[in-house]
Amino acid sequence: MATSSQSTPLSTKMPTFQLRDVRTGEDVASDMLDGSALVVIFMCNHCPYVKRIAEGLASLGHDVAGSDVDVVGISANDADTYPEDSPENLARASDEVGYPFPILYDDTQEVARAFGAVCTPDIFVFDHERKLTYRGQFDGARPSNDVPVTGDDLRAAVEATLAGEEITDQIASIGCGIKWKPGNEPG
Repeated sequence: MATSSQSTPLSTKMPTFQLRDVRTGEDVASDMLDGSALVVIFMCNHCPYVKRIAEGLASLGHDVAGSDVDVVGISANDADTYPEDSPENLARASDEVGYPFPILYDDTQEVARAFGAVCTPDIFVFDHERKLTYRGQFDGARPSNDVPVTGDDLRAAVEATLAGEEITDQIASIGCGIKWKPGNEPG
């Protein structure tokens, strides 16, 4: 069943985090990401909504590589119940898709809860002060439609964030609900 991202007040301060990169095994802390804009994408391997935009996410990552924009993917799904989303399988799939940004694994799900993430993909953009400027969709592509994967919504949000402009048009992301560990469900 599809889940929509929830509204988060703009200017909400980004939660801090330190998580392990599934490919390098090294910790990545939020304070290491110092670009003028930061894109945080809660994602996974098994979700058809993420699969539909995976190449577009990789393309966006390549387009902003070397710029003043940092991108990080975070998976918080329960790997015991969804082994396709284990760190090892995330690393394999990340290499296959060609994500040029770190994919982090949130084993305790504390980071996902701190962000209020509810679905995959759930996309957040923060400015240089790490205040929320955007929480919304990548674009209008869904597993059930033929809309081209462009990333136009996220790309426009990043450009507006870099320009210091308010983003008034924010369409909720839709995807698979995060797979919470028993007893970890929000609410």
